[in-house]
Amino acid sequence: MKPTNFSESNKKLARPKRTTKEECGPLDVYSDGKYCISCWQGTFCDRLRFLFTNKIWLWVWFGQTQPPVKITTEYPFRKNSE
Repeated sequence: MKPTNFSESNKKLARPKRTTKEECGPLDVYSDGKYCISCWQGTFCDRLRFLFTNKIWLWVWFGQTQPPVKITTEYPFRKNSE
């Protein structure tokens, strides 16, 4: 999976200094102070693996705990009709 730019992005996060350029790069995100949303695109092999295993693995490079995260295939900028 690779991060991809998207029209709603309004911020670019720098890679953490403790990582190499091979491990991590800058990340385009949308941030409103409450949420930080990034967009990722799977390779053909990623898509096949997901199709056959129905699993996505999430890595968080913090190490101490798991911050609140969400993974979705739904477009996050759709307005609710409520």
